[in-house]
Amino acid sequence: MNPMGEKSKVIISLFGILDVTGEVITMWIMLLVLALISLIVKKNLKERPGKFQNVIETGVEYLDNFFSDILGKKKSRKYFTFLASLFIFIIFSNYSGLIPGVGLTDYVKAPTASLSVTAALGVVTFLFLQISGIRHNAKHYFLHFVKPMFFMLPLLLLDEIIKPASLALRLYGNIFGEETVTEELYHIFPIGAPVIMMALSLLFCALQAMVFTMLVSIYLDEFTE
Repeated sequence: MNPMGEKSKVIISLFGILDVTGEVITMWIMLLVLALISLIVKKNLKERPGKFQNVIETGVEYLDNFFSDILGKKKSRKYFTFLASLFIFIIFSNYSGLIPGVGLTDYVKAPTASLSVTAALGVVTFLFLQISGIRHNAKHYFLHFVKPMFFMLPLLLLDEIIKPASLALRLYGNIFGEETVTEELYHIFPIGAPVIMMALSLLFCALQAMVFTMLVSIYLDEFTE
């Protein structure tokens, strides 16, 4: 785990351009696992689902209902792929920090405990919201920056930048803080604390993924009115 402000150690430098850190390696492993799970699920889809397929379908149905409650059924289905992908990426990134050994070496680190990763999520979210707003109704999108009065333009532009920045900082701060507290408690109470914190972290990591995607859904609903 990196202290606040400390730069992640570069493990590999590809062509002198791309620096591969422990967070990047963890993301590659995580995405590979998710791809394999997707292929297995797709290959074994059945009309009468087994236990594993039931779990997957229940998860998809829960996310669909979760986003529908915010966006409505029509918009939820339209933007489900992005929102669900965002949720899955964040929750797996959060949970990767609970795997024994992750964070104790420079080679594998929880991605969302790195500000660079959460900042990238914020940038992607910002671009998605702007593009979605323009594609939905370009006139409404540009007019909302000058309503109710034109002099509000600088403040409204600043607000659009603050939204993704706050998402990135909130996610980073919460995951980094959780890992820091867990590590300190482990040193103080090496027997009982890790078990208790592991149980709490399972809930906490899922909650952070839900909060992030819930706020993105709310912003998206505002952009596509």
